[in-house]
Amino acid sequence: MNPPYTIVFALYPGVTQLDFTGPLEFLSKLPHARCVLASSRGEDIRADGGIVFADIARLGAIERCDLLLVPGGLGTIEAMEDAELLAQLRRLAASADYVSSVCTGSLLLGAAGLLKGRRAACHWAWLDSLAAFGAQPCPDRVVVDGKLISGGGVTAGIDMALTLMAEIAGPQFAQTAQLTLEYAPAPPFASGRPELASPEVLAAARQGIDQVRDRREAAVIRAAAACL
Repeated sequence: MNPPYTIVFALYPGVTQLDFTGPLEFLSKLPHARCVLASSRGEDIRADGGIVFADIARLGAIERCDLLLVPGGLGTIEAMEDAELLAQLRRLAASADYVSSVCTGSLLLGAAGLLKGRRAACHWAWLDSLAAFGAQPCPDRVVVDGKLISGGGVTAGIDMALTLMAEIAGPQFAQTAQLTLEYAPAPPFASGRPELASPEVLAAARQGIDQVRDRREAAVIRAAAACL
């Protein structure tokens, strides 16, 4: 019997649930996949949409993993200063076959010192913040840099998961999973990227983002100073 392929989703309060539940739905289809939700303290996790996830493992109790996935969310502001979380990300990443992130999860990889000199994706509104961690910000929806595979904002996590599945189990396996789950995006609006959205839509999106910009930028500065 083949050993389980252990996939750890590193969570924290205020995580965006779709950042990891989308990839989880796909990655759980990998042969012998064992998906583990974990946090620095093993507590129940309330996502930023109000959903509470229970039976969370403690990251420090996980010996190793094959794939480490770090999602994003508003909670990254506080999580970038969670020393235990960052230490466990470094430890697990050291022996993992793949290290991945979705959205602002790449800021946590940066805060853990895992992005120096590496190309990485992030949500478009925070992409430039990656440079503070010595990373090379890349606007692509999915960025592959060796064993580091990162996705852009939220829904890019599914594309990132499919990229990982192709790397791990082959393109045909990934395509079969895509068909089985009928992943064939056809959004009703062409406004999913800032360069596609109208000026009015972009301004409205920036207005909401600007409400947390100062706090997040301050957290990036502190985290970058601590890890560089």
